[in-house]
Amino acid sequence: MKSFFRSCRLHYAIVLAVTAISPAVIFAIEGSVTAGAANPEPPTSWIDPDTGHRVIRLTREPGSASLYFNDNGYTPDGRQMIYTTPEGISVLDLTTFTTKSVVQGHVRAIVAGHKTPSVFYIKPTSADRPREGALYVTAIDTGATRKLADLPSRGSIVTINADETLAAGTYIEGDRGGEYGGRPPASEGPAAQGHALEQPRNKGQMMEQRLAARLPLVLFTVDLRTGKTTTLLNSTDWVNHLEFSPTDPALLMYCHEGPWHKVDRIWTIRTDGTQNTLVHKRTISYEIAGHEFWSHDGRTIWYDLQTPRGQVFWVAGYNVDSGERTWYNLQRNEWSIHFNVSADGKLFCGDGGDSGQVAKAPDGRWIYLFRPEAIDGSDSLGDKLVNPGFFHAERLVNMSKHDYRLEPNVSFSPDQKYVIFRSNMFGPTYVFAVEVAAAK
Repeated sequence: MKSFFRSCRLHYAIVLAVTAISPAVIFAIEGSVTAGAANPEPPTSWIDPDTGHRVIRLTREPGSASLYFNDNGYTPDGRQMIYTTPEGISVLDLTTFTTKSVVQGHVRAIVAGHKTPSVFYIKPTSADRPREGALYVTAIDTGATRKLADLPSRGSIVTINADETLAAGTYIEGDRGGEYGGRPPASEGPAAQGHALEQPRNKGQMMEQRLAARLPLVLFTVDLRTGKTTTLLNSTDWVNHLEFSPTDPALLMYCHEGPWHKVDRIWTIRTDGTQNTLVHKRTISYEIAGHEFWSHDGRTIWYDLQTPRGQVFWVAGYNVDSGERTWYNLQRNEWSIHFNVSADGKLFCGDGGDSGQVAKAPDGRWIYLFRPEAIDGSDSLGDKLVNPGFFHAERLVNMSKHDYRLEPNVSFSPDQKYVIFRSNMFGPTYVFAVEVAAAK
C-alpha cells in the first residue's frame, strides 16, 4: 500500500505539472485513480500526499457546509453533527458517516443543542415577509418540532445557552439595518442555511462604513420557556459574534465589531445585564484581537491576537474565572483565519489562509494541527504576567486548490479523531474531515 501511494504521489505531481489539472479531475482514492470532466463527483477518501493524513468527504450534497467555527454543531453524546444543505439542515452520524435530513426549507441554522439532541434554527414568517421570522427547535431523533418564539422586527438570533433556556441576538432600531448588511431571520437561496458561505469582496469597506454609522442597536435575550424578550444592552457600537458559554447558562460573550485595529473587540456580559467586561484591551497601535471562541469547559476564551497586525502572531487565552492569560506564539505561515481547540484542551487546529489575508503568508494554505508548549516562567517576578508559550505545527491537508473567500471554519470532532472543515477544493462546497493521526 505504501508503494502504491508513493507511485500515486509521483503520478499526481506529473499530471499537475504538465496539464495543470485540478485535483478534482485526477486524485488518488483508496487504491485507485479516478478521472472525469470538470467538477466530477469528488473522492470520498484519500491520503494527502503532502501530509500523510487521510481526508474523508463527509457530505454528498454540493453546497453543503459545516457550521461557523465557534457555533456548536455536535449533539451532546458527540455522535452526530448537523450541517446545512441547499435544501435545509441535515445530520451526519460520525460513527457510520450516514446522513439524514432533519429540517427542510430555506431556514437559518443556529446551533445544535448542548443539552438535547436537537437543532435550533430560524425560518421566515412567510415568503413575502423574509425579514420577519420565528425561532424553532427540531429533535434530531424524532423530528418533533416546536416553535419557541417570534422575533423582534429584523431581529437575528445567533446563539442558544448551555441549558437551552435562553437565546440571544441583536436588532437595529429603525429602518437602516439593511443598508449595512443587516441579516434577516432567513433569506432566499442556499446561503440561508447558515452564515453566508463566501466573504464579500468589499467586506473591509462595509465594516468601515458600518462602524462609522453608529446605528442604535439592541442586544437582547429570549426566554425559550415563555417567549419573553429582555434587553441586555443598548448601544450605538456594532455588536456581533454573540456566543453563550458552553457550560454557564448565564454568561454571554459578544464583540464590538468593526475593523479590528479600531475596536476593543471581545466582551462578556451576564444575562441579568451585569458584569459587562472587556476581555482584551489593546495596548499598542494596530494591535488586533478577534475570532474569539470558548474552550469546551467554558473556562477560557481563546482568540487570534496580533501585536501588531500582520507582524507577530499569537493564539491568546483568557480564563474567565481567574483572569489568567496565556499566549501561544506561531509563525506567519501557520496563522489561520480561525482556530479551534479540542475537548480536552490539549490540541488546537487552524484553517490557514492565502496570501491575501492579514498575515500575507507565502505558504499558508493548509489545515493545521497545533500542539501547545508552555514556557516555564515560574521564577519570573511580576504581577498578572501573561503565561507565554508556542505552537508545534503539523500540516494536515494541502489547501492549495481551495479558494479562501470560503473560510474553512475548522473544528475538532468530539472524539478528537478528526479536524472537520468545509472546502471548495473540488469546485462546489462540501464538508470534509481529516484524521488527526497520520495514516499507516
